[in-house]
Amino acid sequence: MLPQNKVPLEIAEYVNASSLEMALEALADGQGTAFAGGSDLWAQKDNGNGRIRSRLVNLNRVSELRGIGESNGIVRIGALTSVSEILESEVLVKYAPLLQRAADHFASNQIRNVATIGGNIANASPAADIVLPLMGLGSEIEICSKGEQPRNLALTDFFTGPGETKLESSELISAISFKTPDSDFHGTFCKSGPRPALEISIVAMCLAGNLRNGTLDNSRLIFGAVGPTPMRCTGTEALIDSRPIDDELIGEALDIMEGEISPIDDFRASKWYRIQMARTFLEQELNACCSR
Repeated sequence: MLPQNKVPLEIAEYVNASSLEMALEALADGQGTAFAGGSDLWAQKDNGNGRIRSRLVNLNRVSELRGIGESNGIVRIGALTSVSEILESEVLVKYAPLLQRAADHFASNQIRNVATIGGNIANASPAADIVLPLMGLGSEIEICSKGEQPRNLALTDFFTGPGETKLESSELISAISFKTPDSDFHGTFCKSGPRPALEISIVAMCLAGNLRNGTLDNSRLIFGAVGPTPMRCTGTEALIDSRPIDDELIGEALDIMEGEISPIDDFRASKWYRIQMARTFLEQELNACCSR
């Protein structure tokens, strides 16, 4: 049975958009829900959680939202890019293998074929695996709406709570972009779950930055599934930046990080377990930096 006051949504209208202009027109009054792969759509519909509106707008024929490319030092990924396409992209092999490592841990082959990078971001799950390396790469998202110039927003500023973002009901994520990483860029992705893929993360972590002789500069430390949104640990980053990584630094970093995350007990894991896994991941990856 559904929780009290939650009922399954009746779909009243369906729009099969063939262009970005048509999609934005269908979303302009704030009564539409855009979708592409739809891998989370029906679960949300049957939950009666109120996040799906009565007009469904299918984006699969909108060619402007597809493609992966690099130009003038910027990598741009269309919002309709599937997780399988991320894994197969030669552009990302060259510039963002970190993103491909996370994609390799994402769900099953069947879901990778339909799940899109834009959908994974817009769904705003605290455990969204693809989001962590994108934040580690310093990504921005491009947001479109009818009659307006696209606006860009740092991905770290996009999430406001579980399933909640700064995306207006009339807006659409059109692309994700980031600067091509420096030659000394180092990034790693870790995930804890009963299986390497197929499972929602119990804890996930991305550590990224410029690594030179055992020192990490411009560091970004992001955790998933340990708070209401993907969490960037800025206090830990400030400690790590430009300091030689040694046992003393690692000990301090673990304690500061533990104070920045806010995991909960749920049916997948306890708060205590999540804290221990977060500490283990960070200690493991900082020690790995020492040897590079």
